[in-house]
Amino acid sequence: MVYRAIMFVVVSIFAGVLVAGLLIPLAAMAGAATNAVSTGMEHIPAELETPPQSERSRVLLSNGEVLATFWEENRVYVPLAEIAPNMAKAQVAIEDHRFYQHGALDVRATLRALVRNTSSASGTQGGSSLTQQYVKMVQIESAKIKGDDAGIQKAQERTISRKIQELRFAIALEKKLTKDEILERYLNIAYYGDGAYGVQSAAHHYFNTTAKDLTLDQAALLAGLVQNPAATDPVRNTQLALERRNVVLNRMAELEIVSEQDAAQAKKVVWDPSKVQSFPNGCVGTRYPFLCDYVKRTLQKMPALGNTPDERLDTLKRGGLTIETEIDPATQDAAQAAIDKALDPKDPVLSTMTMIQPGTGLILAMAQSRPEMGDDAAAGETYYNYAVGGSMSDNDMGGAEGYQAGSTFKVFAAAAALEQGIPIGKTYNAASTMNFGGQRFKGCEGRFTQGNWKVSNSTGVHGVMDMSRAMAMSVNTYFAQLIRDAGGCETTKMAEKTGVKLGSKGNIVEEFNDKPAFVLGSAEISPLSLTEAYATFAARGVHCEPIVLKRIQDKNGNEIKVPDANCRQVMEPKVADGVNQLLQSVMSGTGRPATIPGGYPQAGKTGTTDGNQAVWFAGYTPEVAGVAMITIDKLAPFWEKRRASLKGVRLPASGYYMSGSGGGDAGQDIYRPSMSAALKGKPRTKFTAAARDITEGKSVAIPNVSGMRPEAAKAALEDAGFTVGRANRHSNSPRGAYLGISRTGSAPMGSLINLVYSSGPAPQPTPTTAPTADPGAQPTTAPPTTAPPTENPGGDQSGQDQQPG
Repeated sequence: MVYRAIMFVVVSIFAGVLVAGLLIPLAAMAGAATNAVSTGMEHIPAELETPPQSERSRVLLSNGEVLATFWEENRVYVPLAEIAPNMAKAQVAIEDHRFYQHGALDVRATLRALVRNTSSASGTQGGSSLTQQYVKMVQIESAKIKGDDAGIQKAQERTISRKIQELRFAIALEKKLTKDEILERYLNIAYYGDGAYGVQSAAHHYFNTTAKDLTLDQAALLAGLVQNPAATDPVRNTQLALERRNVVLNRMAELEIVSEQDAAQAKKVVWDPSKVQSFPNGCVGTRYPFLCDYVKRTLQKMPALGNTPDERLDTLKRGGLTIETEIDPATQDAAQAAIDKALDPKDPVLSTMTMIQPGTGLILAMAQSRPEMGDDAAAGETYYNYAVGGSMSDNDMGGAEGYQAGSTFKVFAAAAALEQGIPIGKTYNAASTMNFGGQRFKGCEGRFTQGNWKVSNSTGVHGVMDMSRAMAMSVNTYFAQLIRDAGGCETTKMAEKTGVKLGSKGNIVEEFNDKPAFVLGSAEISPLSLTEAYATFAARGVHCEPIVLKRIQDKNGNEIKVPDANCRQVMEPKVADGVNQLLQSVMSGTGRPATIPGGYPQAGKTGTTDGNQAVWFAGYTPEVAGVAMITIDKLAPFWEKRRASLKGVRLPASGYYMSGSGGGDAGQDIYRPSMSAALKGKPRTKFTAAARDITEGKSVAIPNVSGMRPEAAKAALEDAGFTVGRANRHSNSPRGAYLGISRTGSAPMGSLINLVYSSGPAPQPTPTTAPTADPGAQPTTAPPTTAPPTENPGGDQSGQDQQPG
């Protein structure tokens, strides 16, 4: 009864047939309604003219292929010119056939509905014009976007005030928009059931076609859905949908929009459910779900899309964005294929392969051994992106945890040393095993005495060597000495400024500057951040943050600024050139199995953690930087009854035999084929040769330590960047007496300067009995038994400085 009374009042007001005697009980309501209509007739909400219709957003690969769609309402807005005339005619025929003849209110239809509703005991018949229906749809949509549940309910209330307001807006709207403009908006906002919003999505969903190419039978079926999309959805209620389609066709024939023959022919068409297209929404099930998720999380960090991550996600789902990425499917497929060839998702290991373009930060590939996103762990599915930081880190991008990267970290000590002037030619006696307990190391708070730290070499190489040899053969005891002299503060800062990020919360410098084991890869990091760091060296010291977005446009074609890579020079190019020269030597050493064929200049570093729980290879050319990792899955039951080591293990699912080698497992079988594909067609750019002061060192003044005690002299020399050792020489001073330092003036940074101690007087030669002289012979002079003293007061008897010990 209430609805019938409302309709009667509305019609009476606008038809001019309101008779006081007929409506005495409703006089007060009529007065209120009249005021509502006359007040602000010209003013309507902006969304009615420019409707806030939610549209799906698309993420595109670099070749234009759609990677993923995101939507709250799967809608693609199309202009009326791109909608089949049959569709527009069918919708008008069944909803408001006099749409082009009447104004905002169809008085005739409303009176007819009123009469039928008054005489009918079952249900009601709507008399709203198509414009009125559109106003109601917009109000509901606007409330949905705002998350206003009360507003959604209010827009559907059967009250006088709501009906009058709807009519007022409809009248004003028809003064501002043409009938065609209103119809276009209607066809795009209408819900056609089964998740299809708007005629374009409905055409694709039900018929795998476009709105422009809809046939008569298809158009009639869609037009019939709007009245009750849940009940007549053909996917769930095929028979009801076809019956409703035929009602539309009959109406079109009755109105002579189509011929009886055409209508009859259209009724014979059988709906084909095999043409139904799904509506992918989000990253699950996409070609590259974890790259997709990385894109999504990047978007949720963009202030241009909203004030909070939730607001930005809402913009992504409703904003109709076109998001272009630089993801190259050929490179991504090659990286994934390399991992898939070696490993199975069900293997008790985790593997990643990431690639970045040096100098731009563009992510070229991000593959992993568990490529399917899902919760079926037994099938090798996961929701973690193992290449990036997770919830435990300061930069949550969907990762799980961090992983120790082994000897790949030696590069940061080398770079820190070169930056300070310690040259590539710097030599140490790198014994097979050394204990650094009691030695003085440098952290950010100054020098400290190292506790027990025993370091051994794993490659069988030892002895006196320079930095190039030590890097090529990954000699642990060399780099333990190098971080001692270059400093833990400088080494960790080098890692930080090139892009290395911890897998846990915290700052890498604060956490590790006083932990010399950092040089052997004790920090747990994200693989992508190591790729970022190595790309910095490849770009001659230019650090770029990883980026994946190329361009974003909103639904109106307006550009939205994407995050840039914030590329900046973080070290002198000559320092990076020195690192590149060092890492090129690795490719003829431990990195030989990872060598990319084709004559590319290349650099890299192997990494194997203590206990062989993870193997890495990090490398690059000037064009592409890549990092491959294989690590044990700590949660896999496989490791519960055996030693958690990758050395000599045959993996159960793939049958892959792990040698426990960074150059072999990670380098040869994953890095090499991935990089080969990524470099296809790219130039063989050469690295810039290292400058002389990088290879030989820059000369600096040796501090004047005259008059200092040995401990003070040692501290002053170390603070100046020199390596301090000990040497003995004969002198008249008592044995063990401190004599001074081995050299003064200047020397290359990092040079060895010995504290010289007396070994006591030189032994006197034993006299020998001379033979009887020949009275006629000439006298002879015996050569001296000891060499004359040199200006160098230290060193062994050859005058050379000795290694510290």
